Amino acid sequence: MAERDYIAAVRERVVVFDGGMGATLEQFDLTQEDYGGLQGKCHEALILNRPDVIEGVHASMLEAGAEVVETDSFQGSRLKLEEWGLGEHTLEINTKAAEIARKAAGPDRFVAGSIGPTGFLPASTDPTLGDISFGRLAEVFAEQATGLVNGGADLIIIETAQDILEVKAAIFGARQAFKETGKKLPLQISVSLLPNGGKMLLGTDIQSVLTTLTALDVDVVGLNCSTGPEDMRDAIRFLGETSTLPVHCIPNAGLPLQGPDGETIFPEEPGPLAATLGEFVERYSVGIVGGCCGTNPDHIRAIRERVGENRATSARPAPGPIELSSMMTSTPLVQEPRPTLVGERVNSQGSKKAKELLLADDYDGLVQVAEDQVEGGAHLLDVCVALTERQDEDDQMSAVVKRVSLTQPAPIQVDSTEPEVIKAALETIPGRAIVNSINLEAGRAKADIVVPLAKEHGAALIALTIDEVGMAKTADRKVEIAKRIVEIACDEHGLDREALIFDLLTFTLTTGDEEWRPSAVETIEGIRRLKAELPEVKTSLGVSNVSFGVSPRPRAVLNSVFLHHCVEAGLDLAMVNPNHITPYGEIPDEERELTDDLVFNRAPDALEKFIAYFESKGAEAETEAADPTVGMEPEEALHWHILRRKKDGVEDWIDKSVEKIGAVPTLNQVLLPAMKEVGDKFGAGELILPFVLQSAEVMKRAVSRLENYLDRIDGHTKGKVVIATVFGDVHDIGKSLVNTILTNNGYTVIDLGKQVPVDAIIDAAVENEADAIGLSALLVSTSKQMPTCVGELHQRGLDFPVLIGGAAINRDFGRRTLYPKGRESDEIYAPGVFYCKDAFQGLDTMDALVDAEARASLVDRIRSEAKTLREKPVVDENLPPTTDSSVRSKAATDNPIPTAPYLGVRDVEVDLEDVFPYLDRHVLFKLHWGGKGIKGEAWRELVEGTAEEEGFVPRLERMWREQDYLHPKARLGYFPCNSDGNELVVFDPGNPDVELERLVFPRQPKHDRICLADFYRPLESGERDVVALQGVTVGAEVTELMDRLGAEGEVTEQYYTHGLGVQSAEGLAEWLHSEVRRGLAIPLDQGRRYSWGYPACPDQSEHEKVWRLLGLESIGMTLSGGYAVMPEQSTVAIVAHHPQAVYFGMKSGFIPEGKTADELIAGTERGGDLPPEEDPSSDGGDEDAAKAESAAGPVG
Repeated sequence: MAERDYIAAVRERVVVFDGGMGATLEQFDLTQEDYGGLQGKCHEALILNRPDVIEGVHASMLEAGAEVVETDSFQGSRLKLEEWGLGEHTLEINTKAAEIARKAAGPDRFVAGSIGPTGFLPASTDPTLGDISFGRLAEVFAEQATGLVNGGADLIIIETAQDILEVKAAIFGARQAFKETGKKLPLQISVSLLPNGGKMLLGTDIQSVLTTLTALDVDVVGLNCSTGPEDMRDAIRFLGETSTLPVHCIPNAGLPLQGPDGETIFPEEPGPLAATLGEFVERYSVGIVGGCCGTNPDHIRAIRERVGENRATSARPAPGPIELSSMMTSTPLVQEPRPTLVGERVNSQGSKKAKELLLADDYDGLVQVAEDQVEGGAHLLDVCVALTERQDEDDQMSAVVKRVSLTQPAPIQVDSTEPEVIKAALETIPGRAIVNSINLEAGRAKADIVVPLAKEHGAALIALTIDEVGMAKTADRKVEIAKRIVEIACDEHGLDREALIFDLLTFTLTTGDEEWRPSAVETIEGIRRLKAELPEVKTSLGVSNVSFGVSPRPRAVLNSVFLHHCVEAGLDLAMVNPNHITPYGEIPDEERELTDDLVFNRAPDALEKFIAYFESKGAEAETEAADPTVGMEPEEALHWHILRRKKDGVEDWIDKSVEKIGAVPTLNQVLLPAMKEVGDKFGAGELILPFVLQSAEVMKRAVSRLENYLDRIDGHTKGKVVIATVFGDVHDIGKSLVNTILTNNGYTVIDLGKQVPVDAIIDAAVENEADAIGLSALLVSTSKQMPTCVGELHQRGLDFPVLIGGAAINRDFGRRTLYPKGRESDEIYAPGVFYCKDAFQGLDTMDALVDAEARASLVDRIRSEAKTLREKPVVDENLPPTTDSSVRSKAATDNPIPTAPYLGVRDVEVDLEDVFPYLDRHVLFKLHWGGKGIKGEAWRELVEGTAEEEGFVPRLERMWREQDYLHPKARLGYFPCNSDGNELVVFDPGNPDVELERLVFPRQPKHDRICLADFYRPLESGERDVVALQGVTVGAEVTELMDRLGAEGEVTEQYYTHGLGVQSAEGLAEWLHSEVRRGLAIPLDQGRRYSWGYPACPDQSEHEKVWRLLGLESIGMTLSGGYAVMPEQSTVAIVAHHPQAVYFGMKSGFIPEGKTADELIAGTERGGDLPPEEDPSSDGGDEDAAKAESAAGPVG
């Protein structure tokens, strides 16, 4: 007989578990004697006394349609059985439980060995519930699992888990049993979440659960017990969309109620329970369903009928970036923007305060130190407790990490090289930690102990580049040692390379010692080399070592400059105090140059000049300009400051205005009307957006001062709005503008950032009692999240109006979204869906929504418009799907095939000055910098400038000259290729007969039936064509700068910087495209460049194939969970050389008769000093213009 393969089954079809043992036993008239004379109902006692009853329960479940039965061993651990006096029967009960289930299931169905919680909470500090060691728990679970394995279970299910650390112990115990029995079974882990808040008993959220369990290499994850399925919806959706592992949902029959006689009643009937689980299968790709408490064979029968027999399961998502977890939540190991900040103050070696607290056993004080670091921006917490004065490092480590785990959301970095201390910490930490560290100073013996320990606990691992010779001082030695450690840790012990972090060592630059002068540049180069040669591994540094011994001011500058260059080279994690770091661009030029000379060892006297400069630096006098508001009344002066965009001095005028008319009148009668006037001027075309943002900065400063007089302005908000850029979308500037405009017009804005899942948006709206939700999206692919959110709100019966915006959508999109079930139903989302073309239309919409009469009128209008659109006659053209590959467009197949300058993939050296002529100033000035709609003399003044305002051209030239945040990188590949229907087959450059990837494109349903693949030679032609694929980025620092400017309230500079960053990436792509044309020796206006996410190639998941072909990680480019290209200022494209290649959509575009010239930028008006005054069109053929407008859209 073939071995039953449970994992193969759940990856192939939807599998149904059985229902609740207790509910089904109610059908039997059992006596105290049946329970072995025990007082109460110990179901496990029936294994010994009434095995026939248990077998009957299994049989009833199987007859109802279950494919898996769980053993009657939920409370079968020795700790639970001892409560009934049955501890000595532990092995017997579990073995027989599995044998009974095995007999009932027969040869073809599955037996799940059930392991429930022990009643202890090992992660807690409760003197009773927490009083058990990890090792003792693992022993208990090993004994239970051994019986279940020996009895014939096909898998182990660890279920109804309430403490993730106990789950970890159960996994360790089960694996010990597998080792002892010689039989390894799949591990299915099932946690229970509380009905209010959706977290485990000790506060663990579902993100942390998934990160922790995935790192522990289990086989199936999901939820059971505690609630009915509806209360599990958010967590199940998250698992369905995120988990790479199969997902199960095994709920109770609703939330339990108390009956008239004190009995427990589970209210959910079979039909509704089955309907919800069926929906989970269809909507969230749940592959395993069943019932827990209160469910009986009728529930299982209804579930089976709902999901059917042999229903195929959906493919699981690909793994995302590696994450770490605390007991509370999960966070990416590598933060965007980099680096991940590691708090370094809970460290006996680096903090006098921490040492004193450890010596005093003051754990509350240590927790406060940890909390201060998290509040200061630390993403992770490094914990070191080593003291020469004490010999109990392992005990103290356990005590500290337990308390930190219970109170802080940041994951822990265990700072010790002693295996017994590391083991103690990992057995106490509930989540996925980092071990810091190993090295090869004394050979590999210690690494051979610590690496398996880290892998077993799912931990990431830091390795120092030290070997038997000593510390690696040069880039060559750093890389050499790192590669040796990779062989040991990853190739031999199986540690995931993504979880291996190298500390390439920081040496002090300020000693004057000749030996260490080149140390910083060697570390920077070592990081760069390591990331290029081992792109999967991560890098970390203790930054402050570089400046040891100098006074605070020069030390802060040196740390900041060194960190900047390390991050630019690829540094992922940094142990540093963020409060002591100054952004590189904000360091004065002279200080920066002196420090760069020191870091890069450019001069023998660099250290002397560095120290002398800071010793001699004195205070500099500042001159102040005359104040034109002298003599004005406070109200008039404040109005002037906001309209004229002048920040300096506004606080004093707030003080005077409050003294004269009071705080609330100052807000309502002066500031808000002034901002309203700014908005009106923008709407009338008198102001461009950057000027509006400057006014908003003045307003922000004024309101900040006013808060001192108002009771935190409580009760003075016009309304609360939760805003977010939807999941999969990394573009944030448009939404940030909405935040600025709403905030400065009296609204409270809860800005959730970018890439926000639907659940998080809804949870925030509920938690903050929002008056509305605002959603932003850039691309067609990501805008689909908007109807998903509205549909979820409708299904839950929530009443938040939804404002939507972004370049990817239009008013009709909003009208269609008003119907959450599409054409299937006339139900509407009653609170309304409102399309807003820009931030000020968003403001107008909010003003209407918070006014009852205006709201009713607005809702009636959008309903009427949506109904009119819905009833508009639709001509059924009976068009073929875009996947139809039975035809081909008339694109020529006899055009000359150019010869590529090389085949394969190469990095392309970029001189930023070469890119400057390729900047599309037309798009930059009109769309990114807000000049749209300006014409005539006003356009010339805006571009060239006036005495009062810096023009766009001088601004561009100044920003280009002064910037140090654009770091262009490019990667280009030429591949042999052929079209095959709607697919472009990409072949191996080294062996053109070997297929590497198939890029899939849609085909027009009508018009000329164009598909992008048509622009390449058909496979059947026998001739290999050539395709160029390119990826470019200007780096992540521009995004970091934008985030910093936004946080500092410098929204105008943020706006200009964003525009320059986006257009620089587009200009870089345009420059590289011109290089491709030169390389192929074709005319410079022949062919086209297409990017994924736009009509000709809309499926962004195809990016994964491009990444495999180009290896874009080597230039710092990655993909988000929604396949968006990161950093934001990056583009990926496919280049078609075909002379008839044109931009087209599924509803527009034709093949020209001959060559159609592409619109160029360099050397044309679009790249000139006075670009055309006509506004660019984003609905024509130029995909690059459309893309630029998308990026610049005020709500996108």
